[in-house]
Order: sequence, then structure tokens, then C-alpha cells
Amino acid sequence: MGSRQITEKSLSMLRSLPRISLQNIRDNPNSKLKNKRGRAQHGGDKHGAGNKGSGQRQNFMRLGYETGNNPFYLRIPQEHYYRGHHLRREYPPLTLHELQRIIDKDCVDTSKPIDIASLIKSGFYNFQPDLKQFGINLTDEGADIFAAKINIEVQWASEQVIAAVERNGGVITTAYYDPHSLLLLKNPKKFFESGQAIPRRMIPPSDLIEYYTSAKSRGYLADPEEISKERLKLAQKYGYTLPDIEKDSDYKMMSERKDPRQIFYGLEPGWVVNLKDECILKPKDQELLSFFNS
Repeated sequence: MGSRQITEKSLSMLRSLPRISLQNIRDNPNSKLKNKRGRAQHGGDKHGAGNKGSGQRQNFMRLGYETGNNPFYLRIPQEHYYRGHHLRREYPPLTLHELQRIIDKDCVDTSKPIDIASLIKSGFYNFQPDLKQFGINLTDEGADIFAAKINIEVQWASEQVIAAVERNGGVITTAYYDPHSLLLLKNPKKFFESGQAIPRRMIPPSDLIEYYTSAKSRGYLADPEEISKERLKLAQKYGYTLPDIEKDSDYKMMSERKDPRQIFYGLEPGWVVNLKDECILKPKDQELLSFFNS
């Protein structure tokens, strides 16, 4: 077959075949091998750990943590289980049973008024003011065996606790301390070594004024005459004879109370305690005296 014939045959074949386009172009058979399906978008190169984030770095989130800016209990406006949780005050408990045990071990001097400083010094009670813990909550566990006659100052107490203390001829007072004052009471030596003047105790916030001015709760801002009436009412309610503390030999100690601005027993605001020279420096300037007076 001559070259002319081959050319004619090729041209006739091209006339009968469809035109070449992207639709009819195909690869040669087996020219491409189809890969297996990968894992997610990265084809299985993350080994099941995901794409970035704490899970891939083995830095797992704490239990209950929710990503985003708004947790569940704040995202649902109808449920307010934890509203204001960051503002709530804590009062680490101290039972009457534990208090009786501390007294029986002579770790606390009952011939003097007992406050939070003396209980911390005993080594049987501790609290953390920087974690919004505001002092002692005296609980009624062991109220039936409590037999000590004391003058104690706490930050929170129930009616049963007050009755258990007063039944034995004791006196109980609930008093508020601001966080700075609590830090001083927790470690007085460290504060005295700094050489600073003893500050004034702050007044209670608005939501605690009612509690600390109430005679029923034996608040330190309550009227003493109203407290005497409530002592008698509580004795009648619980059926015990109220001892007459005015005829008690320890009446002077039992009637001793701090000034609303005072932090330590026997130390006034504005005084400077010098531990090195074992002396107390008292202000004489009239402006300082008027400032530190309650």
C-alpha cells in the first residue's frame, strides 16, 4: 500500500471518529493506582489524635470544663444554681465536740476570752482568708457533751450552739472580720515584725448587717439589753436555767468584748508592737487618734 493510500485511509478514519475533547480523553488502563480511604481530612497521619488542640497534645481538659466563653450554668438563664458562687463566703466548721477536746487538752486558756487567733495558735484549727474563708462556723455536733464555761467569739453560730454555750454559763459573740484583719489574726507575729500600725477592723457588708446587729445571733453590733432578753428567751425555749453571770467570779472576763474596730484583745488600732524591744508604740497625734477611734 502506497503512502497516498495510507493518507486517504487515515483521513477517512478521522472523518468517522468523534472529535477529541476533554470528555473522551482517558488514561491508559492501570496507569493510576487508587489509594485506600484515609482517616478524616489528613489521610490518617494524625493517628487518631485529631488536628491540633489539647487532645492531640495529651493536655486533656479538667472534668466539667466546657470550651467557649460561657459555661452551661451561665448559658441557661433559667437555672441559677451557682449564681454569685465567686462571691459566697466560706466559714470552715469547728464542732463543739472538737472545741471541748481542745479545752480538755489545755491547748486553749479558758480564763481568757477565746477568739479565732487563740484557736489558730492551738494548732487544731486553720483557715485560708485568700480563698474567701471568713472565719469559724461553730457547729452543734457534740452539743450534748459540751460542758465548758467560756467567753468565745466566732463568725457564725446556730441557735443550738448558742444554747449549748450559754447553758454552761458561757458567753458567745458572733463578729465579722474583713479579709485583711483575718490575715493579721492568722499570723500576728509576721504582721508585728513588719512594724506597721494595727489597722481598724472594717464594718460588715450590707448583706451581713442584719445578722451581726441581731441579738438572736448574738451579733457584736447588737444592743446588750436585747441580748440579755434573748438569752432568757432561749433558756426558756430549751428548758434550762440560765446562770447569772453577774454573780459569777469570772464576770469581768465573761463581759469582756472587743470594740467593733478592734482586731486583737488588749491592742488598740493605731498601736505599733515592737517585738525586738518588747514594747508598744502608741500614737499621740490628735489626727491619728481621731482616725483610729471607732
